[in-house]
Amino acid sequence: MRTFLIAASVLTLAAAPAFAGDEVMAGYYGNTVIGTSQMGESHTHYKADHTFDVALSSPMGSFTGKGTWKIDGANLCRTYEQPPPGLPNPFCIPAEAHKPGDKWTVTYGGQSRDVTMVEGIK
Repeated sequence: MRTFLIAASVLTLAAAPAFAGDEVMAGYYGNTVIGTSQMGESHTHYKADHTFDVALSSPMGSFTGKGTWKIDGANLCRTYEQPPPGLPNPFCIPAEAHKPGDKWTVTYGGQSRDVTMVEGIK
């Protein structure tokens, strides 16, 4: 019985982000998400009012944009006012809770980006 309760608890905790709604984004507010790849670097800021801004720089040029975000099921979807070239709009990726100091990888369309969250607006 004890093993069953532990297993059920682990499954419940593992599923929590999928049911957390906007709470999954709480660690993002007031901080900077930095994505890097061979194509360049991006700095994204998410706000509690469901807006975001982003600055991208690459050898091919730069882009600044803004838009709105929402949690759609288990995905974080960003809708740009003017999307970057070649990016679907809205652009959705799996939603994951993070906090400053976290590092992770996001893969989309066969390309990976290393992502870090840093404290404050950079």
